[in-house]
Amino acid sequence: MIKLPESIKPLIPLLRLYPWAMPVIVTLGILSSLSEGLGISLFIPLLQSLQQANTGTSNSFFFVNAFDRLLTQVASDYRFIVIAALIFGSILVKNILAYSNTAVFSWLNSRITHRLRSGVFDQLLNVSYSFFEGQESGKLLNTLATETWQTGKALSLLVNLIISVCTILVFVVLMVLISWQLTLLVGTAMLLISLTIHVVARNAKLYGQQAVQLNKVLASRMWEGFGGMKVIRLFGREADEQERFDHASIKVRDVFLQLDLLSGIVNPLSEILSALLLLCILVIALLQNQAALPTLLTFIFILYRLQPKVKQFDSARITLMSLTSSVEDVMSFLERSDKPYIHSGHSAFQRLETGISFEAVGFCYQAQEEPALQDISFCIPRGKTTALVGPSGAGKSTLLNLICRFYDPTVGQICVDHRPLQQLNLHDWRSRIAVVSQDVYLFSGTIRENIAYGRSPVTDHEVITAARLANADEFITQLPYGYETKVGDRGIRLSGGQRQRIALARAIVRNPDILILDEATNALDSISENLIQEALNTLSKDRTVIVVAHRLSTIEEADQIIVLERGRVVEQGNLQDLLKRNGLFTNLYNLQYRNTQACEN
Repeated sequence: MIKLPESIKPLIPLLRLYPWAMPVIVTLGILSSLSEGLGISLFIPLLQSLQQANTGTSNSFFFVNAFDRLLTQVASDYRFIVIAALIFGSILVKNILAYSNTAVFSWLNSRITHRLRSGVFDQLLNVSYSFFEGQESGKLLNTLATETWQTGKALSLLVNLIISVCTILVFVVLMVLISWQLTLLVGTAMLLISLTIHVVARNAKLYGQQAVQLNKVLASRMWEGFGGMKVIRLFGREADEQERFDHASIKVRDVFLQLDLLSGIVNPLSEILSALLLLCILVIALLQNQAALPTLLTFIFILYRLQPKVKQFDSARITLMSLTSSVEDVMSFLERSDKPYIHSGHSAFQRLETGISFEAVGFCYQAQEEPALQDISFCIPRGKTTALVGPSGAGKSTLLNLICRFYDPTVGQICVDHRPLQQLNLHDWRSRIAVVSQDVYLFSGTIRENIAYGRSPVTDHEVITAARLANADEFITQLPYGYETKVGDRGIRLSGGQRQRIALARAIVRNPDILILDEATNALDSISENLIQEALNTLSKDRTVIVVAHRLSTIEEADQIIVLERGRVVEQGNLQDLLKRNGLFTNLYNLQYRNTQACEN
C-alpha cells in the first residue's frame, strides 16, 4: 500500500488520551466486517438451494461447508428460508455493531477536539508575552478557531483509515478462501487503481500547506478589519481594505477549490476503474466455468462491497495528506518545550510588608535589540506613592510589565520583601495587584460582570460599594438596565470616562496591596478626570501606589519620583528635590507648564 502521510505521527498521542477507545473501535469494526462478510458468504448456499443443489455437496469455502453440516437436519423446503433469515440476522448484527462503532468514535472525537481547543486556549493563557511579539493575532485566532477543527477532522480520517484497513483485510481473507487466484488478480488490479489515484492527487499535501497559510492571512485581515474599523472609516480606506480582504479571500477560494477538485476526482475515477475490473472478472470467470455461478456471484458481491472501502481509504488518505499542515500547526503550537513561560514560584505571598526593590535590573525584549532597561536600581516602599516619569520610550511600561511579571528581567533581579519575585507564587502575587490604565479593556458582558471580574467570589453589595467609591454608581443607575446593562465589545456603548470609572471600580473590588496607575486620566476631559482623581485619592490611602503619568501635575504629591531616560534611572527624589537639580525632570516640568499656560491663554 501507499505510505501514509507523516501527519499521522502527531495524531497518535491524541488517541492515547483515551487508550481504551481505539481497541474498542477497531474490534467493533472487525466484528462488523465479519458479520457482513458472513452474510455475503451465505449467498453461496442460498443460490445453490435455488438451483436445488445437493446439500451434501462439498464446497471449497469452509464457511459454506460448516453451514451445510449445521443445516443437514433442516428440510430442504425450509432451507432457503433459514438461510435468508441468517443473512438478515447478519445484516442486523452488522448494522448494530456499525452504529455502536460510530457512537464510540463520535464520543471520542468530540472530546479530543474539545481538548485540542482547550489546550490551545490554555497555551495562549500561559505562554510568556515574549512569544506573542513575533506572532500575528489573526494567525493565533485561526489556529484556535479553524485548525483545531481541521485536526479533529484529520483524527476522524485516521480512525476511518484504520477501520477501512481492518474491513479490507476481512474481505480479502474471505475472497482468498473463495478463490485465491481471483483474489490475486483483483489485488493487483486494485493496487494499480490506488497508485493511479495517488498519482492524480499527489499535489494534495502542497495545496493543504497553502490552505493553512492563506487561512491565516485571511484571519489577519478579518481581525484587523474588526479592530481598526473606526480608523478605516476615518481615513476613508474602505475600498482599499475591501480590496485587500477580497484578494486574501480569493486566494483561499482558489486553493480550497483545488483541494475539492482533487478530493472529488477520487470517487468517479475509482468507480469507473472498479466497474471495469468487475466486468472483466465476471466475463473471464464465466467463460471458464459457468457451473460455479453461485460462488462467482458471491465473490463479486464481496468485491462490490470491498470497493467502497478501498475508495474510502484512498479518499481519506488524500484528504489526510491535505490536512497535514493543519495538524502540524496545532501540534507545534501545543508543544511546550520550544516556548517561553513565566513559571510560578513556590513561596506563598499574603501581603506586601516592606517594599519592592530593583537590583541592577536589565531587560531586552529581543536578544538582538537594544536593551529596554539597563542597570535599574531603586526601591518602592510599602504604603508610599512612587511615580515613574520620562519621555516616550524611556522604559516606564517595561518596568510595570516586570512588576506584574509579564516578563522576567534579563539580568539582575526584583525582590519583594527581600525575596526574589520569581520565588513567589505567581497567582498570590498578581492577586495583590490592581491596574488602572489609559487603555481600558472591558468584556462584552454586563457592567456588574465587569466590576465583579476584579475578584471572585464577590457579592452584589461589594460591587455597588466599589462603583460608588469610583463615582460610577450615579451614571450606572441612570442606564436603562442599571448594573445589568451590557457594555458591548470593549465597552463601546460607554464613554471614555465611564469606562475608566468601571475599570477603577474593578480595581477597588480587588482590594489590592499594590495599585498601578498607568496614565489612567490622560485621555479624559476635566470633569471625568476630577471624578476619577477623587476616587483614586480615596483608593490610594494606605496602599503602595505606582503611577505613570505624562501630566506631571498629577504626581506632585508623590513620595518619590523616578525619572527614566533611554532605559536608565537618571534622577530620583521628591518633586522639590528634582526641581532644584535643574535636570531632565525640571525640563519636562517647565515644558509642560509653559504648554499649559499657552493653552489657557
